[in-house]
Amino acid sequence: MRLDRFLSEMGISSRSELKKEIRRGQVLLNGEEARDPSLFVDPENPPVVLYRGREFHYEAFSYYMMNKPAGVLSASKDKKQSTVLDLIWENRRRDLFPVGRLDKDCEGLLLISNDGPLSHRLLRPKSHVPKLYFVRVSGRLTESDAELFRRGLRYDEDLTALPAELTILSEEDRISEAYVRITEGKFHQIKKMFLALPKKKEVLFLKRIAFGPLRLDEALKPGEYRKLKEAEISALKEIPSSASEEMRR
Repeated sequence: MRLDRFLSEMGISSRSELKKEIRRGQVLLNGEEARDPSLFVDPENPPVVLYRGREFHYEAFSYYMMNKPAGVLSASKDKKQSTVLDLIWENRRRDLFPVGRLDKDCEGLLLISNDGPLSHRLLRPKSHVPKLYFVRVSGRLTESDAELFRRGLRYDEDLTALPAELTILSEEDRISEAYVRITEGKFHQIKKMFLALPKKKEVLFLKRIAFGPLRLDEALKPGEYRKLKEAEISALKEIPSSASEEMRR
């Protein structure tokens, strides 16, 4: 891999800017000056990079947990609106993307990475990776509603939700709170499921608190993020193709 591309993928700067800085002698590889942007670098055996006096270490894959705030798109880029990647400002590599999506008005746990194979495995429908949400809805939730969730709700002419778990936390005439656990991720699914109940419920607040083995770090405020710990990365990679069955054991 060319040196300028190698440094760009680390999120240090743009390739055009890096070419200039390399020629100016602002890059050291393992302590030695490198002035050729086309110099070959082996990502399998990466050097220690010193750029403008600051040390950088190459990672083939990066993994972040973000507490997504409401009002931000789960997208890599958008010409008109802010995206979750706009919130990652420190050494942001160019190949990051959100793994899956949360609705614009939804908050909570979002995985961001550049690991395409892992993302594909986590998101493919047959993997059934469990996702846990906290929800606040209009009206009173009942055990009859929970039973309908367990059976699987038909919420439009073409789509039926797989069986899900509705755990009621509080129930009042005007507002109820609950946990919802689903194993798929269709468009506006949770909102549609509550609208499909005999007594329709409007979702007033929605927050994802778990995705497979990952649980939202309570220390993260909306808009904040951190790198995943090695144990968290390993847990994600160990998810079997039928994750929901495995996690019930």
